Amino acid sequence: RYSLKMKVLTILFSLIEGTIMAYATTNPYTGEVVKTFPDATDAEITQAIENADSVFQSWKRTSFSSRAKIMQKAADLLRKNVIKYANLLTLEMGKITSEAKAEVELSAAILEYYANNAEKLLAPTNLPVAEPAEGEAVVVHEPLGVLLAVEPWNFPYYQVARIIAPQLSAGNTMLLKHAGIVPQCAAAFEALMLEAGLPKGAFKNLYAAHSQTEMIISHPRVRGVALTGSESAGAIVAAAAGKALKKSTLELGGADAFVVLADAEMEKTVNWAVFGRHWNGGQVCVSSKRMIIEDSVYDEFVELYTAGVAKLQAGDPLVPATTLAPLSSQSAADELKTKINEAIKLGATATEVGPKVPSQGAFVQPTILTNISEDNPARNWEFFGPVSMLFRAKDEKDAIKIANDSPFGLGGSVFTSNPEHGLEVAKQISTGMIFVNHPTMVKADLPFGGVRRSGFGRELI
Repeated sequence: RYSLKMKVLTILFSLIEGTIMAYATTNPYTGEVVKTFPDATDAEITQAIENADSVFQSWKRTSFSSRAKIMQKAADLLRKNVIKYANLLTLEMGKITSEAKAEVELSAAILEYYANNAEKLLAPTNLPVAEPAEGEAVVVHEPLGVLLAVEPWNFPYYQVARIIAPQLSAGNTMLLKHAGIVPQCAAAFEALMLEAGLPKGAFKNLYAAHSQTEMIISHPRVRGVALTGSESAGAIVAAAAGKALKKSTLELGGADAFVVLADAEMEKTVNWAVFGRHWNGGQVCVSSKRMIIEDSVYDEFVELYTAGVAKLQAGDPLVPATTLAPLSSQSAADELKTKINEAIKLGATATEVGPKVPSQGAFVQPTILTNISEDNPARNWEFFGPVSMLFRAKDEKDAIKIANDSPFGLGGSVFTSNPEHGLEVAKQISTGMIFVNHPTMVKADLPFGGVRRSGFGRELI
């Protein structure tokens, strides 16, 4: 019924979220399709853009204090109703309860941070001038207008809060195109902001089809786009923004280096490694995907790390004892299993760890990949799930070399008993964010973004 050209276009745009377009709530643990949602029409999208632009004309003149009250109210509502919001995360993408609650709190903290700091962050600043007698030079920050956010499913609230809290606080208005598997989370955040007092139309969730993304970006009243997603999705959206001469920011994939120096405090380091790789089921752009360990402590690390991963309990994400979530969908689990098998075919050694994961649910057995040679393409892949790549480094210099041998550059960490030396090592690793003695963190008061194929621009700044 469809031409080949139309099929190719549909597949191309499906890369933005990594799933065939259909807004539906499907429980990743049971496989049940709970609810479906129709795509927005072109007319509905155009109306939403016009409404957002109309609201912008007054919102941009709204005082910082008035905007701050709305941001704080939204934070308060999230905290007051944490169970309600957390349960939606578990339902739609399988997040375990403790991590779902933590995401709700992180989102509240971001909203609160901009309620308290937006005015100071955007205060006019004077530039030094060569000839003071000629006058003053002042930098002012003015809102742009309507912005589009294209967001992924792995942190359905945090990803939204990370973009709308600073942008709404700055006086912009927002359109949201969320991932197809978290439609109720997207709707819940729009309802949250309306309940907090945000003018109707200032933040609008759209169940837009992938093929409508370029239409939104190219609309003359839309001033820019922010995307978090895959490299392929970033290339598509950046090309559309460039064609329309619109501003864009991209937060794409990551393969964070977790560098273990010879003097690292091993027990703490291993505990952070297990957490850093497996929180959110391993579905985190900044999780510790590449563990690079100095030769003298490699065997000890592998033994302890394997034992730590084996303690993870996969199961129903609503049960408090569960510590390893299912992946967000069966298709995501199948894709990850295929990647593991491809890495093996290319020469890597795969070791499955721990008790067998349940047959019910989108689970993948925790896996450790070793013997990943320099000519193995899998070395440069992002494994989005409970898969750890371990590398033996000859020494500190070699560890830094391995850390920098990646097309990605999002986050990273260095573990050592000497934090000052850790900082010197961290400075030699090329990445967007790096931490000493802690896996890459996401916090309300830290800018977020990467370099190279991990994207460009910064959010939370």
